[in-house]
Amino acid sequence: MERGPAAPAAGMKYSARAEDMNNLDEGVEFLPAMNSKKMEKRGPKRWVVITIMLVVFLLISLVTGLLVWHFKFRNMAIRKVFNGHLRILNWDFLDAYENSSSPEFAILAKKVKSTVEDIYRSHADIGPYHKETVITAFSEGSVIAYYWSEFLVPKYREKDLDKAMADKQNLIQRLNPRLRNPVLKVESVVAFPVDPSIARSSRDNSCIFALHAKEGEITSFTTPGFPNSPYPNNALCYWSLRADANSIISLTFKTLELEQCTDGSDYIKVYNSLSPVEHHAVVRLCGNYAPSYNLTFLSSQNVMLVTLVTNKEGRFPGFKAEFFQLPKMKVCGGTLKGESGTFTTPYYPAHYPPVTDCVWNIEVPSKKNVKVRFNMFFVLEPGVPVGSCTKDYVEINSTRYCGERSQFVVASATSKIQVRFHSDPSYTDTGFSAEYLSYDSSDPCPGQFACNTGRCINKSMRCDGWLDCTDGSDERSCACTDQQFRCQNGWCKPKFWVCDNVNDCGDNSDELQCSCSDDSFKCDTGKCIPNTQKCDGKDDCGDGSDEGSCSRAPVTVSCKDYTYKCRNGKCISKQNPECDGEKDCEDNSDEDNCNCGIPSYTRKSRVVGGQNSDVGEWPWQVSLHVKGQGHVCGASLISERWLVSAAHCFGYLQGISYSEPKLWTAYLGLTDQSKRNGADVQARTVKRIISHPSFNDYTFDYDIAVMELQEPVTFSSVVKPICLPDSTHNFPAGKDLWVTGWGATMEGGIGATILQKAEIRLINQTMCNELLSGQLTSRMMCVGFLSGGVDACQGDSGGPLVSVEASGRMFLAGVVSWGDGCAQRRKPGVYTRLTKLRQWLKEQTGL
Repeated sequence: MERGPAAPAAGMKYSARAEDMNNLDEGVEFLPAMNSKKMEKRGPKRWVVITIMLVVFLLISLVTGLLVWHFKFRNMAIRKVFNGHLRILNWDFLDAYENSSSPEFAILAKKVKSTVEDIYRSHADIGPYHKETVITAFSEGSVIAYYWSEFLVPKYREKDLDKAMADKQNLIQRLNPRLRNPVLKVESVVAFPVDPSIARSSRDNSCIFALHAKEGEITSFTTPGFPNSPYPNNALCYWSLRADANSIISLTFKTLELEQCTDGSDYIKVYNSLSPVEHHAVVRLCGNYAPSYNLTFLSSQNVMLVTLVTNKEGRFPGFKAEFFQLPKMKVCGGTLKGESGTFTTPYYPAHYPPVTDCVWNIEVPSKKNVKVRFNMFFVLEPGVPVGSCTKDYVEINSTRYCGERSQFVVASATSKIQVRFHSDPSYTDTGFSAEYLSYDSSDPCPGQFACNTGRCINKSMRCDGWLDCTDGSDERSCACTDQQFRCQNGWCKPKFWVCDNVNDCGDNSDELQCSCSDDSFKCDTGKCIPNTQKCDGKDDCGDGSDEGSCSRAPVTVSCKDYTYKCRNGKCISKQNPECDGEKDCEDNSDEDNCNCGIPSYTRKSRVVGGQNSDVGEWPWQVSLHVKGQGHVCGASLISERWLVSAAHCFGYLQGISYSEPKLWTAYLGLTDQSKRNGADVQARTVKRIISHPSFNDYTFDYDIAVMELQEPVTFSSVVKPICLPDSTHNFPAGKDLWVTGWGATMEGGIGATILQKAEIRLINQTMCNELLSGQLTSRMMCVGFLSGGVDACQGDSGGPLVSVEASGRMFLAGVVSWGDGCAQRRKPGVYTRLTKLRQWLKEQTGL
């Protein structure tokens, strides 16, 4: 028989040699073939094997991930840039150091760079990561060097580097004892992380400029190409401004028009230094400003840096600026004596300089007490919480004051008082204008009421429902009259303020008794309806307020008086959809003809020195002149050819028929009446005047007229139309509106030279009708303050009453019509309600 390899029985060891076939290992057992369980080899169960394999896989993945994180991310190099400056004690300043291309600059820059590198090298958390240092400028003092340093640091060491650079003890020159006279001896080494937007921007040598002020001269500079071409995109531009030693710099932006302020938008930053460090930033500017806005800034030393950081989008004109040098103020403050006097922050109304401390010691006659009244107070620094006053502040009697404050008074119980002003190295503001007054402590306000703040007001203002004292002390401890409602907080308010949908008490107690139940909705009419009927597509309130206020996406609904009708004839549920930047109509007709209602310049809420308007702030404002009489009425520009005004301006008076178009000249783009021949002002004759046929010259109902110009105007930065509201547009009671005009600034007074502006409030129609003895019609609206003090007056007639909507666009809400006197208490002004006459206006103008 042929031999071959024998197949071993399961569970048996074997040898290939024949002689070993009979020598079985000890413990080997022959298994009977019929025992199936014993035929199967025993081992670990399958789930155990799978579990072990999963654990091993997870461990391998974890280790792999840790290794990847360690080598790729933890050790990933982060680019860090710091800006700084240092003072060289044993060196004298040369004029040649102002020129970064001069040999003298290069020699000193090399020495300073070597010194900075030595300082970095001596610290373990700084030296290993330093890549490059560049010296950018020098200035006096003895010599101050400005530089930037770049580092490449592993991500996990980034915080250590930041901490080390922030510790001034780490940036100390460690002198070699072998060198008795080091080449440079430095102190005050300072470094700050670079503004991220500057760090991302590439330096463009073609946009770096160095300018030195000349004694007695004003030096101008602009963005490249201004005004004929826009400034460059994706750029970082520097203007280094210098003055002579012991001088400071006054910088003014005469024209400024940049990209509108958003995250990542173009901006200008001005620094009280030649290094762009946030610690020395004086102001950050973006958007656009009217030429009349206060944009004057002071340095605290003889250098200043202007930077422009731009992104890759937009094309804007840029700026024109000018600067000159002033002698450095040696002493700020002083001793003030006498019965009264005035004082301000340095260089007011320009922005006060950074790093400034002033102390005024004020003393009045010994038998009198002294108080200080701040008439203007703007000491605000970005990022400082209200009330903390940790940066810029005024300190009196150990109390600090800062922020934006209305007129307030601080009094002393003696004849002396000390006022201290402090500004830190960064952001500055307009400052304050104040006066000090002596008074008799037994009668601080002769013939007037004394607020707890020290302010004096007329006694008629006491307990009248209005907070005339800034602390409300004139309305405390009052006995309410029969005509007043007592609020839960104890204040007395006029009864006609109750249930007017405005929280007049401050605690809403004047509206609580008018509120609906929790499961109900209160209509603008005061009616209560179930919540289930709100936003159901039906007018359950009767005035549409239950449907017009829905926040849902607009849907097509049946047309009512309160619903907006699209050009295709369909009506939508959304309230005030026109020109809000959103497509609400299927045919987009709600966004047609929307080149209106946006001034060229950003409207600033702050007004220094009164309610004068800025140039271009109200570009639809028109001044209507009559030959030989000057300004007579106002009007609003609504298109290139059409104006809206008041019908009562064009009546028959003292033998003159003012309805004759040839009598009138319309001036557009005008702010100052004494500058009617200005380059931006456009004068137009009138082709025809159309007054509403139902105008009643006794009741002033239907007080509206339109004027067609002989020649169209040219739209510009100061001449633009106002938006016309749809007839369904809702202007709710309590809404703030703006009225503008050159009318008299007081009853019986003369007209204003500068266009005036005032923010007033739309008053509930029912309440106003009660105040004016039923003289209101549905074509009229009541606007003002029941306390008086703010109102339109003679000469404002026909002018605009505008509303600023949520989109930022302005709409013409009304036309100045009539009133009982000007700015009297309980006698608000009356305006023509434009929405009620919108159809007639469209019929006449096609708009």
